[in-house]
Formats: sequence, structure tokens, C-alpha cells
Amino acid sequence: MIVLGLSGALTHDPSAAIYKDGVLVAAAEEERFIRDKHAKNKMPYESAKFCMQQAGVRAQDIDVVAVPFAPISLLSPARWHYAKRYWYAPDRALDALLNGNRRYRRYVKRIRELCNQLGINWKEVEFEPVEHHLAHASSCYHLSGFTEKTAILGVDGKGEYATTFFGYGENGKIHKIKEFYDPDSLGGLYGAITEYLGFEMLDGEYKVMGMAPYGDPNKHDLSKIIDFDGKDFKVNNELVNTVGVRRYKEDGVGFYFSQKLIDWLGPRRVGDSADEPYIDYAASIQRLYEEVVLKLLDYYLGDILKETGKLVFSGGGALNVKLNQRIIALPYVKELWVQPASGDAGTAVGAASFASVKRHVPVEKMEHVYLGPAYSNDECILACKQHPGKPDYEIIDNVPERIAKILVAGQPVSWFQGRMEFGPRALGGRSILGCPSVAGVADRINEQIKFRERWRPFCPSILDTVAPEMLQTDHPSPFMTFTFDVAESWKNRVPEVVHEDGTARAQVVEKEHNPRYYALLQEMEKITGNGVVLNTSLNRRGEPMVCSPTDALNMFFGSDLQYLIMQDVLVVKEGADKNIGLTG
Repeated sequence: MIVLGLSGALTHDPSAAIYKDGVLVAAAEEERFIRDKHAKNKMPYESAKFCMQQAGVRAQDIDVVAVPFAPISLLSPARWHYAKRYWYAPDRALDALLNGNRRYRRYVKRIRELCNQLGINWKEVEFEPVEHHLAHASSCYHLSGFTEKTAILGVDGKGEYATTFFGYGENGKIHKIKEFYDPDSLGGLYGAITEYLGFEMLDGEYKVMGMAPYGDPNKHDLSKIIDFDGKDFKVNNELVNTVGVRRYKEDGVGFYFSQKLIDWLGPRRVGDSADEPYIDYAASIQRLYEEVVLKLLDYYLGDILKETGKLVFSGGGALNVKLNQRIIALPYVKELWVQPASGDAGTAVGAASFASVKRHVPVEKMEHVYLGPAYSNDECILACKQHPGKPDYEIIDNVPERIAKILVAGQPVSWFQGRMEFGPRALGGRSILGCPSVAGVADRINEQIKFRERWRPFCPSILDTVAPEMLQTDHPSPFMTFTFDVAESWKNRVPEVVHEDGTARAQVVEKEHNPRYYALLQEMEKITGNGVVLNTSLNRRGEPMVCSPTDALNMFFGSDLQYLIMQDVLVVKEGADKNIGLTG
């Protein structure tokens, strides 16, 4: 059975994924192909086309098209809650009651048009609309590989109406325990403060997380933005999660917070500096978010966790790695599995996996995210020949050994290998690498290559043989979805990947899933004694992660990078030392 999952219902992060008899053959985000970050208001045409080609599937072979958006009945409390809470915007409130599935119908029309573009006969294919939070839940539960009764947590901005999901999975079936509805959204609340702190929703939440360790959460109490009793919460939508007339506006642009928030906290932050009081606000919202989620988790899922200790987590809020660190520290959590593409891009996989399991075809455990396109040496060479930068290139032997020597010499390297990652994290397919023991390499990458804020942290990729000692735990971390306290003995060994608070957002690399990257780490260990590299995504600020060799070359020539390795093709910029790693 072949299931094609298509996301993009919420007008951002469209993606596609394809299952063949329960095997996830391909998954990719549209932004990577069209070079438009988050691909807002686009549909996943190029990504779907790639997935079908990668799977060797013709349009007529597809059995099911699944999407992460479904109609919500008027009998559901969701639409009534929305209408009641948005009473001050009567057009929206009445629309929820009288025409509450308008967005769904509009989305289905776009999906039908997309299927027509792809050559899929709408009348012959099964169509499976999956509730947005069920798609998130499936993307983590069904792909976790857990066989025990499993607690399921979902936190994001919102789907159709739901914002926060508590449930459990058992024998392949997902059961709802509790949902919260818009505007009572923890993801929306965090996103509103993200906007106030001068960042953009969907991107800036990571920056708030990175800024938080520099601040003092005790200096400002932000608790009045949410009314929380340990069981239920109500967001103060006079301050945040606002719509219509309540929105604060600058130059005609509306934000998800109000003028009252400005009156309370002061002007909205601008610029790239991390200074007071904004670092303290970041610290305060991070702690508030953690405390509310942890207490809700205990209330709704504590009994299940005490029974089996297994928890899965998805939705954009699941990419908050500081929260995840606190979750795995809970005494009754034995293992937390976080969907690596927890944002809305991952709902293409979630909808497809849900549809497959519903039809009695179980899906495989997600062991890796190398699900995008790969390119041969010949394709990389052709891209070099056709590029206006006229790069100087050569085919090299023993890539891991040569690149390790370049890294240890203090040079960052653009690393383009194998299939592109699915999800927001670079995991050794499309990465910029540095040697974490070379002082200043992180600042150089931030300032001259990534063109991003100086205070943003970098992450380590670590050999699985090294991780338990450096991270002081053997909790699985293949997808860079957790932070860990770095052992004191390692902080001076790899200072460029240790954040202000002594933690690192780590990827533990296993040979089975990325043998070349693993070999590079082994070479780093031979030379430096540390089986660790600094790893960040292969892109510049505001751009999607690199997909093709041409993308990699464009990024290379648009930055201060001196070395680019694409498969076995080494590109060295004019004036850089071409002999590093050839001797010694």
C-alpha cells in the first residue's frame, strides 16, 4: 500500500512524505526546493514530486492521499470555545460557529488542484483527512518504535482549533485524554513573546531559547499572561494571542500581542544584541513555559508514565530542547522520543502514518531523517562547471581524514553528503562543521558565514562511544532534540559547543545511519582526542537549508566559507590553502 502525505494546511511549512507498505521512503520540505523559507502560502508540489520519484511511484500507484487537517463538528467544544474566547472579534466568533470548516474546504480544494498537477486521479484515490493534532500524535507515537502503553504530548500554536494535546497510544491506537483550544495556546503564547522580543514566529522561538540562559528569570514575573491552576489554563488574550483590534501594530504589521503588553513591559526589542531587560524576559518566558507544561504533563499523563515510563512528544513546542531536558529528568520518565520534524512539516509524515496504520499496515520506527535527495559526484562536478563562481575543485580520497585535518587547522567546512535531512536540524547531511576545541570558531561562523546573532549557540555531533561520558547520560539523542549538562571535564575540551548555561544540544551519531559522518568523528578523535564536531545547518540567516549542489555553491560564494566538500568533490576558494591535510 502506498500512502502520500501532504502538509501545508496552515499556510506554512508545506511538505510531503511517502510510505510504501509501512516503510517511509522519502520526506522533504517544499522550502528546500523553491528556496523560500517556510514556503508560506505554497503547496508541496516539488516535494511531492521528489517523494514520488524517490519511491519509484507513478501517480496511478498511489492508494491514499492523507492530509493533517480535518473538519471539526459544531458539536465539538472546540468551535464554541473559540467563539466564546474571541467575543471581541465578532466576525471571527460567528465564523467559527456558522462556517467553522471554511478553511478545511478551501484546503481540500487546493489539495485536489495539487493532485491534479501531480497526475493523481482524485476519483480513484482514497482521501484521508486527519485531525491536525492526531497527525502530530501519530508522527511521534507510531514512529517511536515503542510497544508499551505510551503517553503522548502535543504542543504547538494551533491546528484546526486545538492547541495542546494529551493522550496515549496502545496497541497502535491513539486515545485522546484532553485538548485545549485556541486562543489558549502555549505555543501561541511563546510565539507572541517571541515576536515581542524582536523575532519572527516559526523561526525566532529557537532564538528566545538561546537568549534565555543569559537572563535572570526572577527579575520579571510574566505569570499574568496565563491563568493556570495546575489542571487548566487560560491565556490572557488581552496581552497575548490577540486578533483583530487588540493586536499591536507597527508600520501596518500586526503582532500576536497587544498595546497593553507594550505598556507593561516596554518597547518591542529591535536589533541583534542580547541585552536587558529582554534577556530576562526570555529567561522568564522559558521558565514559565517549562513549568506549565511539566505540571500539565504530570496531571494528565503522570499515571501512564508511572506505569510504563514511555513518552512521545510532537508539535512545534516539542523543539524546545530545554523543556525536553527537564522532562527526561523526571523520575517516572524512562525514555522520551521527540519527532525530529516536530513542526508542521512533520505532519505530512504524521497524516501518512496515521492513514497507513488505520488500514492495518503498521509503520517502521524512524531511525534516521536522511529522507531527502542525494547527489552523485558527477552531479556535483556538473554544478561546479555551470556555476558562475567557476570554483576550483578536485576529487579527493579518504574524505573523513582530509576534512578532519582542515577542521583541526581552524577552518570551518561546508559538509554536503548523502541524502538531505528532513526537519529543521542539520544532522550531518547538510552541515557547516567546525572544530569545537579551536577558540573563536563559533564566533567566526556566526559573524562571517551564518550572519546571525553572536549569542546563538552551536551544537555538537558526538560519537556514540563518547556521548555517555560527555553528556553524563545514555538517553538516546539521535536527532538533536535535547540539551544535556556537559561534564566538567569536557567543558574545556570542546568549549565552542557548550552554551552559557553549561549545556549542549547534542546529536549522538551512530555508524549504521551515517557511516561517513561517523568516520569523520573518528578521525577528529584520533587527532584531537575528542570525537566531537561543531555542527550547524548549511544555510545563511533567513534562508532554507541547502538542498542541491548548486544551492551549496551559492551559499559557499555568498559567505566567508573557504572549504566545501560535496560527496568526494572538494571545492577550495581562491586564496585558501589547498594543501591542508595533504601531509602529516
